[in-house]
Amino acid sequence: MTAPTTTSVAPSDEEDLPRGADSGDPFDRDVLPTPPGATAALLRSLLAPMKARVALTTVLLLLQQAAVQAGPLLVAYAIDHAVPAFRDHDRGPLIAVAVGYLLSAAAGGALQYAFITASARVNQDVLLDLRGRIFRHAQALSVDFHERYTSGRLISRSTTDVESLRELLSEGLQELVTVVLSFVFISAMLLWLDLGLGAVAVASFVPLYLLVRVYQRRAGEVYRLRSTAIAAVIVKFVETMNGIRPVRAFRRENANDDEFRVLNRRHERSNGDALLEMARYVVGSRLVANTAVAMIVLWGAYRVADGSLALGVLAAAVLYLRRLYDPIDRLGMFLNSYQSAAASLEKIAGLLAQTPSVPEPSVPRELPAPQGELPGREVVFEGVRFAYRTGGEILPRFDLTLPAGRTVAVVGSTGAGKSTLAKLLARFYDPSDGRVLLDGVDLRELAVAELRRGVVMVTQEAFLFSGTVADNIALGRPEATREEIERAAKAIGAHEFISALPDGYDTDVRKRGGRISAGQRQLVAFARALLADPAVLILDEATSSLDIPGERAVQRAMATVLHGRTAVVIAHRLSTVEIADRVLVMEHGRIVEDGGPAELIAGTGRFSDLHRAWRDSLV
Repeated sequence: MTAPTTTSVAPSDEEDLPRGADSGDPFDRDVLPTPPGATAALLRSLLAPMKARVALTTVLLLLQQAAVQAGPLLVAYAIDHAVPAFRDHDRGPLIAVAVGYLLSAAAGGALQYAFITASARVNQDVLLDLRGRIFRHAQALSVDFHERYTSGRLISRSTTDVESLRELLSEGLQELVTVVLSFVFISAMLLWLDLGLGAVAVASFVPLYLLVRVYQRRAGEVYRLRSTAIAAVIVKFVETMNGIRPVRAFRRENANDDEFRVLNRRHERSNGDALLEMARYVVGSRLVANTAVAMIVLWGAYRVADGSLALGVLAAAVLYLRRLYDPIDRLGMFLNSYQSAAASLEKIAGLLAQTPSVPEPSVPRELPAPQGELPGREVVFEGVRFAYRTGGEILPRFDLTLPAGRTVAVVGSTGAGKSTLAKLLARFYDPSDGRVLLDGVDLRELAVAELRRGVVMVTQEAFLFSGTVADNIALGRPEATREEIERAAKAIGAHEFISALPDGYDTDVRKRGGRISAGQRQLVAFARALLADPAVLILDEATSSLDIPGERAVQRAMATVLHGRTAVVIAHRLSTVEIADRVLVMEHGRIVEDGGPAELIAGTGRFSDLHRAWRDSLV
């Protein structure tokens, strides 16, 4: 072991990144950096597999609009031709108009139903794909991402933001296409019916277009702030519920309520701002639309009176104008949905654009066959240094060799860098410099699946998932038989308490294993590790939260699990060190002592002082 000349001080053993507005870290904000064009590329990739169905929905909507827009033409024909013919006792044209109007209405309804059904299937498939992408990508991202980007924000991305996109796809896009088709078709019909009336109608589109652009610009920022505000509400809610025990223990209810009220009011204000922008747009668009209709009706009536315009043409023009301007409010609703969805899709695209900081190798290597009968493998830290991307060196450059099949304990004060060393070995992080070798193979050259089979970490939390005890033990080997699961539990000493549970191995441990005690959860975690049969086992503070009987039970289990494996045991309680072949003492990211437990206890160094203080605490 050679130590470098530089020094560093780690802020804490958890190595949390600095937070706050001044850190410059994009993870401190709700919006991750989104590469240019990533949002549009994401939308295209979602719709690409459904091109045929999207084309079908478009054709259905075109046909539906054609059927609906035939109505005013039939009315104009009826006034100018069918009614005069009826006065001359010719009922045919009027009957034809009535039948035609009924058929167009029926066709419009049937085509509308077909469009809604087809588009709903497309929408649901898009959302299904998107949620799956978010879930898979979040799992693939490295541990350092999840240490900085909270689970509440991930929940907001996959729920609130996906829901915003659902509203756009299920309602907004139909409104947009309907409005655009109406504008094009009705403008063409008005110009064809009468050039003057059509020109006035088209001219009214200019102020409407300007209103839309102003609303789009102002509402875009409002909806980005609203999306951030609701994410903050979700983050606070999730954080509080996950930490409900310390909340109750330290009487944080009132303080949390005050903080939540501030976040909730911020969300309320952002919602109010969105509604205010919508109200401004609706009032402005209706003013323009009503003014244009009044001008056309007055001018048209004057022309009908002097005989230069047919009454039926004026009636059809007014009907078309009403159909043209009525969707203006719906266009506002679309813009409402669009701005909300655009802000949400931008955040989702930013999340999906994140890449793992510990990527899969392009050409993975395989580990060599283990030497001898024991599963342990040699671990070498070669010229390793670690610092966060935001600065702050945690581990200065060092070299370290852990022989195969030996147990090494790592001790030291909080912030010494013990957990960082373990996370480098588990490849939760990659070293800033140097490399970590497993039987001579760089961890970065191993496929993640192969690495996870070879290196397993058991943490202090001993996280259990909702499900049966058997499922949790078999987490690392889902194909394991019940006999193998029970054999692992018996070897650890967990079989007795598991058998005493209401349904034995089929007992649901509930959320985070809350149905069983901390010591029992730790035993289940050790049975899981034994069944996975890794070559290297990392125990990170595996007994620090247990009482004395629980610690002794876990220590007996540790002796079974560690046999023949290369093990790194990180411990605050020095009782755990007694099972180690070798002890490393760390201070400020450096290894300051290295030797056997008995040798270091007999000496006069840091470990001897720690051991003496521990013995005194027991007395």
